[in-house]
Amino acid sequence: MRSLFFPLNLALILTTAGLLTGCLYSNVRVPISTEFRKTQVAPKSGEAQSQSIAWLVAWGDAGLQKAAENGKLTTLNYADRAILNVFFGFYMRNTTIVYGE
Repeated sequence: MRSLFFPLNLALILTTAGLLTGCLYSNVRVPISTEFRKTQVAPKSGEAQSQSIAWLVAWGDAGLQKAAENGKLTTLNYADRAILNVFFGFYMRNTTIVYGE
């Protein structure tokens, strides 16, 4: 019975770790755009952010329009989203990055 105990515990630990990956800290950047065939590198960019703390308070404007205004862009070519998550979302920051001219 004891020889079966260790593999089961190890399987449980690995399964739990796989499900909770990135829960303590994650900082990822993903594209919002999905069409990349004719995308050219843009000379300018702009960013906009929203943040939240303790699942209770949130503020900011992470919209495409606000990011374009902050970067003084009139034409948008593509966009990315950066997401920072700390301790199961206790602190979160969403950043929209737009590229264009």
